[in-house]
Amino acid sequence: MLNLILFGKPGSGKGTQATFLKNKYDLVHISTGDVFRKNIKTETELGLKAKVYAEKGELVPDEITVSMLENEIELNLPSNGFIFDGFPRTIYQANEMNKILSKHELLLTATVALDVSDNLLKDRLLKRGEISGRADDQSEDKIHTRLNEYRKKTEPLIQYYQKMNKFYSVSGVGDIDEISSRLVDLIQKF
Repeated sequence: MLNLILFGKPGSGKGTQATFLKNKYDLVHISTGDVFRKNIKTETELGLKAKVYAEKGELVPDEITVSMLENEIELNLPSNGFIFDGFPRTIYQANEMNKILSKHELLLTATVALDVSDNLLKDRLLKRGEISGRADDQSEDKIHTRLNEYRKKTEPLIQYYQKMNKFYSVSGVGDIDEISSRLVDLIQKF
């Protein structure tokens, strides 16, 4: 079974590459963003709480995120494995994820980061905002807030997973097929 965390700043290509890996390895793709949007659209209690934070360009609090993700894991068992896109984002979430995986007798294979510079990310996000209409991608201030939140809360996960010998980094720059090829080359080593 292959259980991967795809890690990276907003706009690094996690969603695109997660979809590719999902199809290649027949994995269940659990995207934090998709889970948030589904819960917000259906106006679940958790979704309404998450909406307040998302509209400000802030990260949704851990407790809300963990609850949503645990529900998604349980809805998709049994499976060939999971690819988590945008989760965990904090040490608390990582610890909670370990508990959830353990509860379901699942093991984390690896955490793979897509490495992209902030300047390139800002350009990507603004373009995505024009195309998708996503409010959190249409403002440089909101993008700046999200990147700062990422640095404060999410970058500590690099050391967390390095200590577990589960952290790998792949360049997220180039065309989609090049990045996909780099990911496959890495995954074949597990």
